[in-house]
Amino acid sequence: MEQKTVVVTGANSGMGLATTVELAKQGAHVIMVCRSESRGQAALQEAIRRSGSEAIELMLCDLGDLASIRRFAEAFKARYPVLDVLVNNAGVVMLKRQLTRDGFEMDIGVNHLGHFLLTNLLLDRLTAAEQGRIVVVASGAYKAGSIHCDDPFLSRSFNPIKAYAQSKLANILFTVELAERLKDTRVTVNCVHPGAVATQIGVNRDTGFGKRVLAALKPMFLTPEQGADTAIYLAASPEVAGVSGKYFYRKKQQALKSKAADRESAKRLWAWSEQMVGLDG
Repeated sequence: MEQKTVVVTGANSGMGLATTVELAKQGAHVIMVCRSESRGQAALQEAIRRSGSEAIELMLCDLGDLASIRRFAEAFKARYPVLDVLVNNAGVVMLKRQLTRDGFEMDIGVNHLGHFLLTNLLLDRLTAAEQGRIVVVASGAYKAGSIHCDDPFLSRSFNPIKAYAQSKLANILFTVELAERLKDTRVTVNCVHPGAVATQIGVNRDTGFGKRVLAALKPMFLTPEQGADTAIYLAASPEVAGVSGKYFYRKKQQALKSKAADRESAKRLWAWSEQMVGLDG
């Protein structure tokens, strides 16, 4: 990873921070993408301390705000001609239905649509790399998911599992379609199920709601470092240099349920996503 440029979303805690630290240890220049400047600055100092590397920086971006994503992409591209690795790590689990700034249900808005726009805006920098890589942090929760085409923002029937599982299925369908679109380039894209990891996802940072549940479950969960292990492998290992469009768990390819590998569903989701984020034509 020496001299490689890496972008990690949701880098201020959990698996994002662990991914940043390890890739910086391997010699990469890592851009930590965070929504909050205060949390991001604290995480930046922690990442520098833990990695022993000064080649880490913070850039702000709110994945629940399309304008913020566009500003980030413009700022990044003004400074960097090449992006070697994009790790789409950031994620939310909403216990109550909330909307992004653009009116999307928060789970699919941040977990899928935000990363969909970000990835598309950075594709020219990824294709300029010697071998660009995109790593999408998905989840085995996709197995419980459906794409609710008639009500994708769950305005009529919301529950946390339904919303999160839909967004994770969307992550995988996005990976499948993007891999097909990139098949004639040097860029690969793969997705990963990190396992059950003790992170702050699902904890309300404003109210602290969910902290007690997390504390009670933590002994049964993987550490963020363990959870990030496969994403780091996909970002850095020469073993997967030519692999694209696959789903990994514990550094091994896993078979997908048919609904997650269906090209027609992936195409429909792509077309809808383009419309939602303003990339259609």
